[in-house]
Formats: sequence, structure tokens, C-alpha cells
Amino acid sequence: MNVQKVGAMIFIWDKINEKFKKYPARIRVAEKMIELGLSLSEDGKIYCGNLKISDKSLATATGVDRRVIKSTIEIIRADEELNNIFSNIVPAGTLLKNIAKNLGLGVVEIEVGSESEGILAATANIISKEGIDIRQAYAEDTELQKVPSLTIITEKPVSGEIINEFLKIKGVTRVSIY
Repeated sequence: MNVQKVGAMIFIWDKINEKFKKYPARIRVAEKMIELGLSLSEDGKIYCGNLKISDKSLATATGVDRRVIKSTIEIIRADEELNNIFSNIVPAGTLLKNIAKNLGLGVVEIEVGSESEGILAATANIISKEGIDIRQAYAEDTELQKVPSLTIITEKPVSGEIINEFLKIKGVTRVSIY
């Protein structure tokens, strides 16, 4: 992971923790918004792309009262840096993992430890040596997830025989192929 990315994520989490340190429910709301790619519009409404998300829906997903959503939004909007961050979040898009089998695609799911630098490149190299194209790669943020994973969707299923090759990559803790 590059130093600039680490620094940016540390800044975001420090800022969120500083603003909400006495309110763990508000921290969960901010984390869920980042995890799902939810942004704030100028009028304080929550969106996933151009789809408006109700306070009640976010409250249910986060396990908080919807008044916590309103107060979290008010605090975010009052802080210029946080408002800028949450106004510019965009969702990552559709992950093909759950429908890959229906489409005749393959899935390689790799759990990573704290050492995650170079895993995507090494994984792509192993897959390309098999003559298989990659359709999609999705890497969970190591700062947001307790057990982050890298999901690779391939043009066709990958042979289980190369699991040991993936396990040799520094930082890889578990591999699933389906």
C-alpha cells in the first residue's frame, strides 16, 4: 500500500474519530457510508450514485436510530473537511462475484493479512500465466475491513491446482476458488 493512500485513510479515520469520539453510533454511520459509497448532497440527503437513500434505511443497515443519522449528517456538513469527503464519495459499482457462476465466469477470493502490497499484481501474474483474462478485480480496503479480501473475476473458472501458487504470495492468508 502506498504511503499517500495510507496517510489519506489515517486522516479520514482520525477526523471521524475526533468528531465522533463520544458517539460510537455516529462512527458506525460514517463507516457504513464509506463502506457502501454513500455520499451527501448539498441539501444533506444521502445518495448511492443517483439513488436517494432514506435515513430509515441507513439506520436499519447500521443498527442505529434514525435520529443518529440526522445528527451525524449535521456534524459532517458543519465540518468543511468531512463535508468535502462525504460529498465526493462514489460507489464502487457492481461486483460480479455472486453471479459469476451463472455467467460462466470464475472467482478467486483471497484473504489478506496486514502485508497487502503487491498481492493484486502477483495474483494477476499467476492468472495470466494460465492464459485466463481478468474481467474484474475488487480489493476491500485494509483500513475498513477486519479481514480484507481481494476478489478476482476471471473470463473462465481457474483450476484449483494453482491455489498453492496464490498461497506463496506474501500477505495471502487464505484462497478460495469457485
